[in-house]
Amino acid sequence: MGPPVLEQQVLSYDEVAKTLDEKILLLNIARVSRGDTVHFTSTSSIAATFDWTTTMGVGGQIQEPRGIDFLSFNLGESASENPTFSIIPVYGEEFTKRVVTPFKDTVFEFLVFQGGRIEQVMRLMGSGIEVQAADGRFVRFIENSPGHPREYEEFRRIADHLQWLNDNRQLFVRSLIFDEVLVDDVKTMPRPEDINNGYNMGLRWRQKPDGGFELTRLSGGRVLVSNFDPMALSDRERFKLNERIRLNPAGFAYVEIRPDGPGGDFALTGAIKLRSMLQMLGFLASSLGETREYEVAPDPRTGPFERGAAEILKINASNEAPKSDLPSVYFDGRYYTVNDTFWDRTSFNLLSVLFQTAVGTIENVSIPITIAK
Repeated sequence: MGPPVLEQQVLSYDEVAKTLDEKILLLNIARVSRGDTVHFTSTSSIAATFDWTTTMGVGGQIQEPRGIDFLSFNLGESASENPTFSIIPVYGEEFTKRVVTPFKDTVFEFLVFQGGRIEQVMRLMGSGIEVQAADGRFVRFIENSPGHPREYEEFRRIADHLQWLNDNRQLFVRSLIFDEVLVDDVKTMPRPEDINNGYNMGLRWRQKPDGGFELTRLSGGRVLVSNFDPMALSDRERFKLNERIRLNPAGFAYVEIRPDGPGGDFALTGAIKLRSMLQMLGFLASSLGETREYEVAPDPRTGPFERGAAEILKINASNEAPKSDLPSVYFDGRYYTVNDTFWDRTSFNLLSVLFQTAVGTIENVSIPITIAK
């Protein structure tokens, strides 16, 4: 009895924790759509004590005179479960910073690298695209908001173009890697102990064409979205490109679609400005009002590809309870439910992953409320 019941209970508690996170996300989207403030609560731990008891007994009676002899067999089982929940209202300076700080370009890279559609990730995470000159100077901003139709449509067409390139294996999304020169003008050969110590620290000595020596370190740089393979560039070119990208804050994912590469007739130099968790909730909440996303035709220079939905994440608000097991929450007299399509479920999963990334481990942000059953 014990192991099967334990397995079922553990899975049930896991499902409860997952459902609570989904409801918290939807609840805050609904709150923002009504002009309310956001508030997060986390179930930091669920501990349960299981007690199984089994009793068994055999008894009988044999009568001396003629009569009825009998033998009895008794079997009994009992089980008890005592769960304890720790509920944490999440607030405080550290948590607030994580919620209002834009995501880093490495998070954008990770989601695309793991198989996420770049169009879908861009539309959810990107507040817009900053178009830049070749030297990094600001030119203009393309906002990802239906409230600015011309900019919104341009953003959507750029996202479509990148998705088409990605579908055809002609788009590269990766962090730049290069040898960073730490010391570039050593006239004499380094001592053996210097070479050995440098190797242990990830440093490398190498001889230059002029006979001198330089000390280098393999470094990982910023994220690049491009229609060319950055590894085909020289080490020096990758370093210089990274120096230019570093002019952008960490919450920008750099894009360079060169005219001489695939899809280059729709060239672009700039950076995707990434949203914070709070900004994403606000954008999704706006779609529950009058500022809804709409269908945008791709640019004629973009080839055929499987297009996404008109809205990045459609949430249905209804007076009637949903008839499916889709994520939903009841708030202020209405039910808010994720639309029943693969696209919308995938977008909501992306949002959940980003929420977990933003929140991180809940530690010492407030006083937990413990409930014992």
